[in-house]
Amino acid sequence: QVQLVESGGGLVQPGGSLRLSCAASISIFNFKNMDWYRQVPGKERELVATMDTAIGGITNYADSVKGRFTVSRDNAKNTVYLQMNSLKPEDTAVYYCYAASYGMTYWGKGTLVTVSS
Repeated sequence: QVQLVESGGGLVQPGGSLRLSCAASISIFNFKNMDWYRQVPGKERELVATMDTAIGGITNYADSVKGRFTVSRDNAKNTVYLQMNSLKPEDTAVYYCYAASYGMTYWGKGTLVTVSS
């Protein structure tokens, strides 16, 4: 059973930073891509960032986070990170890790990020 476990969420003031982690139970090279989504109650889940897991894989970001969020990885730890800087109240959401593996998809349970003064 493949598992994705997010961590690192919490309460932060506007302008602050957080780093989210997504730990996979298998090597991330088993996945074609690993992405971060977020969801606010009453709204659709939004794609925030995506990363191709191939070596030197391409990353892409939603316009709303471009220049502020960065996806990175630690292959040895089977972990993908989402570094979030210059956080805004509108970044408040539950953040989910997603992985796709040639016909199979996996979701983590999410971690809550609250940006508030």
